[in-house]
Amino acid sequence: MKQSNNNVRSLKGILSILLLLFLTGCWSSNEIEEIGLSVGLALDEGKESTIEKELEQQGGGYNQTEKITMTFQIVNPQGTGSESKGTESQQKPYLNISETGDSIHQMSREFSLRSDRPIFSPHLKVIVISEDLVRKYRLEQLVDQQLRDNEIRPSCLVFISKGRANETLESKESGKIPAFRLIGISDNEYRTARILPPMSLAKLEGKMHSGSSFLMQNVIPTNGEVKFSGAAVITGKTKKLIGFLNEEEMEGLTWITGKGKGGLVKSFNTATNQPIIYEVKTMKSKITPHVNGNNISFDVKIESEGRLSENWVVTGETSENKFLKRAEKAAEEEVKRMVNNVGEKMQKDYQVDVAGFGNRLRIEHPKVWEKVKKDWDQTFSEVPIEYNVKLTIMDYGSSSFKN
Repeated sequence: MKQSNNNVRSLKGILSILLLLFLTGCWSSNEIEEIGLSVGLALDEGKESTIEKELEQQGGGYNQTEKITMTFQIVNPQGTGSESKGTESQQKPYLNISETGDSIHQMSREFSLRSDRPIFSPHLKVIVISEDLVRKYRLEQLVDQQLRDNEIRPSCLVFISKGRANETLESKESGKIPAFRLIGISDNEYRTARILPPMSLAKLEGKMHSGSSFLMQNVIPTNGEVKFSGAAVITGKTKKLIGFLNEEEMEGLTWITGKGKGGLVKSFNTATNQPIIYEVKTMKSKITPHVNGNNISFDVKIESEGRLSENWVVTGETSENKFLKRAEKAAEEEVKRMVNNVGEKMQKDYQVDVAGFGNRLRIEHPKVWEKVKKDWDQTFSEVPIEYNVKLTIMDYGSSSFKN
């Protein structure tokens, strides 16, 4: 019995020693106060800061052509929102620091000459690239360093800015970190059909390699605020920006793809010209290609179920089937108008397929796709497309009233 107890004690001692080996803590960790924790990155056309101009005059800096201004958004650990003597002396919870040059990687290293807190990017949330840059340079050139950098996560989201990208990383709201605000707005996809599915670095790399044209979420900065407004159109051949879809055109394209998670359709009663609002609960779309010899055409069948969420028509009973049918018809006509408008813009104005028509042709008619994929955008601009829209009002809320 005594020998058994000794064995148990010995075993416990050995286990305790082994456990100590796994309790060394985060031996490779860095204190947050000692690093520049970057959460946002903006890329703009080159514009030297005052500091950079002074350094250049004094012989500082490195050989470069001023192509790009890079702005990192750094979390400020001191931005705690403290108050002093009854007045707010709150520091911003973020710091924006910029550098201008012709190499993304070299510019990021240049920050080490200006700050005792090295840039640390594993938690980088967003990259915003200005319209001017994406018109001038190929997108794959602008994100090459981020894609190669093992420190940056492929889940980082990428946006296009209509205006200076660094302005999207400013906020007039106290306590707000602008990079997190962009992520939060992107999460509102279930509330509206005017927000694209998030474009991560990993997804963007796949889009660029596919050779197909695609869309990226457009962001407009205004006086410390931002708004998601339509989409940037990137061509598959050049990987450059050729234009934008406005918010309504973006909504029309969402109906064509059937990828919307929510949203509203505002139509008008034909008799009274009063608004009727249809709230989307489900949305789906089926793009069907047809091949007849050398002729290609498409049918797009769009279906949705929703509810009558707002009605300004006060004559008659809103729950009557006739009224609901007229409301459905009015909403269908509005969706048809939007999809036809954006279809016209894709085919005639930009001559690019950013809705996935080519992908459906590739899946259902692979041999035909092999013949046309090289110049698909041009071919797409000439193919006929038929849209069919069916909306069903499943309920009209808890209110039903008579005149």
